[in-house]
Amino acid sequence: MSRIGIAAWSLAACLAALFTAPVSAQEIHSALCLYGCPYGSPQTNDLIIRDIYILSSNDDTKFADWAAYRVTASTIGSSKERIWRADPYLAPEETLEPEDYAGASAALQTDRGHQVPLASFAGTAHAADTNFLSNITPQKSALNAGAWERLESAERTLAKREGSTSVYVMTGPVYLRDMPPLPKADEPHKVPSGYWKIVSIQDGGSLKVASFFFDQETQRKELYCDHLTTIADIESKTGLRFFHELSQASVDKLRQAPASLKSEIGCQGADQ
Repeated sequence: MSRIGIAAWSLAACLAALFTAPVSAQEIHSALCLYGCPYGSPQTNDLIIRDIYILSSNDDTKFADWAAYRVTASTIGSSKERIWRADPYLAPEETLEPEDYAGASAALQTDRGHQVPLASFAGTAHAADTNFLSNITPQKSALNAGAWERLESAERTLAKREGSTSVYVMTGPVYLRDMPPLPKADEPHKVPSGYWKIVSIQDGGSLKVASFFFDQETQRKELYCDHLTTIADIESKTGLRFFHELSQASVDKLRQAPASLKSEIGCQGADQ
């Protein structure tokens, strides 16, 4: 084989290795993720990067395995009109369309639940991007308008109180049991049985974190602080890994640690 042929073969081999590497081995770096974005999603997922969030969309479930965003005082605003749209970055068979949600509210008592909240980015020019259906899941109305909404509000309160400090959030669904599908959807999909969320800030030289898990059947009056959990618990439920930019020793310690952000997120009296 000529030198040119060898060089061409080597380049092709390198490119093949690059584009077939499993996502579980990739370390995803973004300014929207404090100490690295989650990793461990299937290699068939679509990684969607926008100005205000990044998410990993699952072809099989039709929903994002995780989404990450950064809230500051300047990104927050009053909620705006919601126009639901299929995500233009995804093929029609990879995502749901607005009509797939028809009848879901009455049949399943679900809302179109944002993973990245609209109100947290209503102060930006990109607020409408939160209404792409890649960022939406069928979330029980009692959870969406109850503990989930109050936790989102607490994130914004923290961002305002801390001033220039960013509040970093990673969130996503879990599938611990089968749930009824959307009655009018014409694509195979999988409705989540629950949700997780990891909220963190950089406080001087310290990383402060609070992690939460909510079952779909969480009742409207439940307190979000009663749903504190550990990162290890979320990892066991999702197969994801977090904070890969930290040293292994720091990550191991963080996985089992109770919430260090309790006071700032409004959970000072919680047990975790």
